[in-house]
This record gives sequence, structure tokens and C-alpha cells, in this order.
Amino acid sequence: MISRRLLLGAGLAAPFVTRAHAQGFPERPIRYLVPFTPGATNDNVARTMARALLPRLGQPVIVENKAGAGGAIGARFVAEAKPDGHVLLNASAANLTIAPHLNPVGYDPLRSFAPVALAGEAFALVAVNNDLPVRSLPELIAHGRKHPGALNYASPGIGSVAQLRAALLADEGGIEAVHVPFPGSAPAATSVIAGDCHILIDPIAAPHVEAGRLRALAVVGATRWDAFPDVPALGEFGIGQEWPGSGWFGMVAPAGTPAPVVARLNQAFNESLAEPEVEAALRRFGLRPEAVAPEELARRLLADHAAAGEALRRLRIA
Repeated sequence: MISRRLLLGAGLAAPFVTRAHAQGFPERPIRYLVPFTPGATNDNVARTMARALLPRLGQPVIVENKAGAGGAIGARFVAEAKPDGHVLLNASAANLTIAPHLNPVGYDPLRSFAPVALAGEAFALVAVNNDLPVRSLPELIAHGRKHPGALNYASPGIGSVAQLRAALLADEGGIEAVHVPFPGSAPAATSVIAGDCHILIDPIAAPHVEAGRLRALAVVGATRWDAFPDVPALGEFGIGQEWPGSGWFGMVAPAGTPAPVVARLNQAFNESLAEPEVEAALRRFGLRPEAVAPEELARRLLADHAAAGEALRRLRIA
């Protein structure tokens, strides 16, 4: 059952709040915080949505990058902001469902934010350096078993979805691999392209696979990605069936943001998702766009936070 505190934080359990709170909103430009570096999937999604929201909200939506600590610095900034809808976070599941289990982050992911809208769940490719002598997922697993501890995997930071997915893949495949964190997806991808690291599981691998700079072995999930129809899904190998759904991106506001403001932002966001240009852009970034109500995002956050915590403890990451 969804936590009442989470609903309160989302501004969804305040039936006596009137629409007066939303009159005149927004009164000034909106700051849309990205807790990762420019060029990351989170950043690309935020910039796409910011452009689409402008005509619907009547004020500029300005994207700001505040990277660091696995997304915790930017998330904490929003958690501490005035709850009036003018400071928002383009959240990823990483900084709300994973990072808080690993280190003190300065916010409570279930109480410090008001869930607003979901951009979608992201596809991700299991990609490897072109010089690695493997051409399929079974070959990667066989190589890892033959050379224990020789493989490593890059990620955009400790507590990232990429780290958790690679650790889960290594666990299910019965191989040992070393985690190498970077301050963002772009430098992580560069390291694998250069051969300093071997494996990357991240949406940002897609353009590098298309350009021939990386080799794709699988798509995370139960189904194939239409952008890479020849790349098998992990589910086809019986892998990833129980992985937490930690690849989504969405908008959250500080806890206590009035329900009418949350509702207006949700409406504008979901209307933007329906634009063919926006949908096409998000799909290029590896997302499956999904319009949901704030309550549904709150439920997803609660479930994924619990599932990620269980996986991290089982893998002895937390």
C-alpha cells in the first residue's frame, strides 16, 4: 500500500487546497535541475521537455546542471527549495531509488519530493568495447568466467542505474567484474570506446553503437528495442526478469508543493509527451514515453525504492 507520507509529500492528500494556489503560476521562469553532467540521458530528456513546456506554461523552463554525488547534489538542492513549483528536478530512478541506500544524501526520497510526471522508462544497451573478443552475451559471460576479475564496467557514478544493472548482470552470469565510476554517462562511454573499460549498460551507448564505436550485445528488458531490432533482449536469455524498474526519468517538485500546481505541471508535461516531435526525441534517447498521474509515479517510486534496496543488499553493494 502506498505510504500516506509519500502522498502528503506529493501534495495529493490535501483535499482542502483550492485552485487559488495555481492562479498566476508560474509567476517567473522555472528552474529545472539536472543532477548530472551535460550530455547525459537525464540532461537530454530535461532539455527536450523544457522546450515543450514553454508554450504551455507561458514561462521559460531553464535547465541547470548540478552534478555530483550520484545525482544527490542536484536532488538535495531541489528538496530544500521553496515548494512553489518554480524549482523542479528532472529525477532519475538512480538518485531517488538507489543512491539513498548507499550514502547519506541529505534528503529522504520518499518524503522530500512531490512526484509530478513521468517521461518514461529507458531502454539501455549492454555494450562493449569493439576490441573485446566477444560478439554475444553468452560469449561475454563465458569470457568473464574464463578470466575472473579481468573484466570491468563503467558507470556514471556510484549509485547509478548503470552500476546496479552491471552488478546484477555479473551476478546472474556468475562472473567477477570491477566497477569503474565516472562523473557522468558521457565520460563513462568514452572510457569504453577507448578500451580503458570493457562494458557499459546505459542508454547513452545507443549513438555509439549506431556509429560503430561500441558493440551491442543485448537490450535491457523483456522486449527488443525497435531502434536496434537485431539486438536480443536480456529476457531472451532468461536474464533480468527480477531486476528493479530503475531506468525511468521524471519530474518531481519539493514536498509541500500545492496540489493544483502539481496538477498543472503534470497536465503540461503529459500534453507535451503527446507531441509527435517530443515522443520521437525521447525515443531517440532510448525512452518509452509514458504519461501517468502523480499518484502513479509516487507508487512507482515507492516500489522501486524498496526493490532497489533489496537488490543492493543482496549484492552487498549497500
